[in-house]
Amino acid sequence: MSFREMAPDSVVGLSLTVAIGSLVGHVLYRAFFDALRGIPGPLVCRITSFWTYYHSYIGDESSRINELHARYGPVVRIAPNEVSFSDGAALAPIYSEKGGFLKAPCYSNFDIEGHSTIFSTRDNGHRAVRSKAVVPVFSMSNLRSGNDTIEGCVGAMIARVKKEAAESCAASKNSGQPVPVDMLNIARSLAVDAVSSYLFGQTFGGVGEGTGKMSANAYVDTLVAVGRFFFLPNWMFLALELSRQKLWPDKAEDASTLKVDGFVSKLVHGSSKDDSTYQGRLIKAGLSTHEIEVQCKDLLFAGTDSTGTNLSTICWHLAKCPESYAKLRKEIAEADAKDPSYNPQSLRYLDAVVREGLRVSMANPTRFPRMVPPQGFSFEASNGQHFFIPAGTQVGLQPFTLHLNPKVFPDPLTFTPERWLDDVTPEMQRDWIPFGLGARQCIARNLASMELVLAVRAIARDNVLEGAQAVGEQIEMMEWFNSKIKGEKMELVWQ
Repeated sequence: MSFREMAPDSVVGLSLTVAIGSLVGHVLYRAFFDALRGIPGPLVCRITSFWTYYHSYIGDESSRINELHARYGPVVRIAPNEVSFSDGAALAPIYSEKGGFLKAPCYSNFDIEGHSTIFSTRDNGHRAVRSKAVVPVFSMSNLRSGNDTIEGCVGAMIARVKKEAAESCAASKNSGQPVPVDMLNIARSLAVDAVSSYLFGQTFGGVGEGTGKMSANAYVDTLVAVGRFFFLPNWMFLALELSRQKLWPDKAEDASTLKVDGFVSKLVHGSSKDDSTYQGRLIKAGLSTHEIEVQCKDLLFAGTDSTGTNLSTICWHLAKCPESYAKLRKEIAEADAKDPSYNPQSLRYLDAVVREGLRVSMANPTRFPRMVPPQGFSFEASNGQHFFIPAGTQVGLQPFTLHLNPKVFPDPLTFTPERWLDDVTPEMQRDWIPFGLGARQCIARNLASMELVLAVRAIARDNVLEGAQAVGEQIEMMEWFNSKIKGEKMELVWQ
């Protein structure tokens, strides 16, 4: 009997049998016979990527991957075509040696308005034209020449903290209840002003907006939330984002985005081909006006989010650790008395506080995915195990795992600046990656570091944390690509 002569119900039954058989065969192949079958991991991760998608969405993926490493070892299969490493020995070959592996396709999810940014592009040639144009503004010599600009932003932030601290103290006494100050909001205000003032030649004016939420906050929070979908295929990512914008529009998000768009548009259209500003260098490199706006908005977001999170985390921990705060103040007072013109980055305890803050803060807690090149990747772990990862596999390491590894950082959940003073091991230096690693690490890392050093010094020098108490027992975050502080605030109270 031919297929055409079969009864309709028989055709349906045969089709279902074939479909189910194909699905079962596909599952069995992924679970037991494909090229990654020798990499340990839970069965669900061998079969489907939805385990990683789900945990990324709910914001506990880094913790769950950490648990997989504790169970399965330094190399774990977390999806049908993805492997996670917890051994810092894998950092160099994946990210820095010979330029490192190519970025994974999911980075295109962070393109903006049809343009790849310096961060998101996977094309090294495309990136080279743009990064070559702007890298000089992030050199330490140029940053030192722009020191007064950044110091001016820091001074304005200190004045605001003092004002809000005094108001908090007075309100607490009057009401009998603690009235908190949101340091995340203030730190973000400083970050957006420092980035815009130093790089663009015009200040956004975040610090001066008053005690309410900074106007760029909703814009930043929206892009942070995009990170929960970072690892999705691009078609799925775009479908979800378009659906979210159509079905659940947010007036605060729209207003904040318009404010940022207006600021960037004005500064780009008012600039010329010169080397004094970030946008001027991109104009000189021949980029379109729209792309320059995109590159500037991406930089505003990244600088505001990461430095805001890092600085507020440091302040919260210093309020929790009065001994560390006292040591910091003593070092700075002695340096000020000895030579007021000293380089603050030369102060060892100040450097240790910032390093430790960057270790525990983790503005980007999850992995930086890369693709294994055509020759494959042969890796020998520190415990002697050997693994071969075939070409085309997505691989990565997450700062969350490295920064909280008790074998490298004893008592890793404790804020301990002293660990960076005298007993710094090669493994500590290797596994501390707050700005990424290799040729594709954060282009603005020098600026971010200088902001933190100058801001923390000013906070200690002016003793603005005197009488401050941190709200909460710990800082909780959503472990998206860019971490989101739960509650979107980090609070101190002055009493």
